Amino acid sequence: MHRSYQPLKPVTNRYLQQRWDHQEYENHRRKVSSTLPVVDIKGMRTPAHVQLKLKKLQDERLSIIDRDNRLLASKLADIVCSKGVVDHRKQDRLRSLNADKRREELLLVGRQNEAIYQRITSRQSEHRRQLWWDDWERTERRRDDISRFPRGLAERRRSSRNVKFAAAEGSERSEPQRTGREKPEAQTSRNPHDAVNGDRRKL
Repeated sequence: MHRSYQPLKPVTNRYLQQRWDHQEYENHRRKVSSTLPVVDIKGMRTPAHVQLKLKKLQDERLSIIDRDNRLLASKLADIVCSKGVVDHRKQDRLRSLNADKRREELLLVGRQNEAIYQRITSRQSEHRRQLWWDDWERTERRRDDISRFPRGLAERRRSSRNVKFAAAEGSERSEPQRTGREKPEAQTSRNPHDAVNGDRRKL
């Protein structure tokens, strides 16, 4: 590159002259960029009362208030003419924010319960009820065989007895007269074992 460089004055070494010229040019550009202007060309600042027009803002605010008042007056006039019919009912319904989440959880619980029910119903019982029932029948037959009296006899006799009160018997029939030839009644035994044995003999 230094061979193609053509300096303004004849020089011995073009390479060095190119470097010197480039360095001088950079210094010149640096000075030009950092130089302050001698003449103030910014101009004078605009006054605050010119930038912010308070009168204009006030007029705009008054015009907005006037427009709102006219709208409100027209609405009041419509209400007076329409006898004050106002739709005060709220159409929208209250809606829960997590309704979808709770619905999904409910469906999940329902599916889990259905799966548990299917597993329970499809499971075969481990208890053999028929064997138990047969064993109980054999036990009842053996009990009936070894028992002295048939089962249910006392209940049948108790249900067949007619209960009569002593007062009613005295009013219905009179006591028969005793004669000398009649045998006296046997004295009741005071031993409870004898009474029980007697009852058993009657049965």
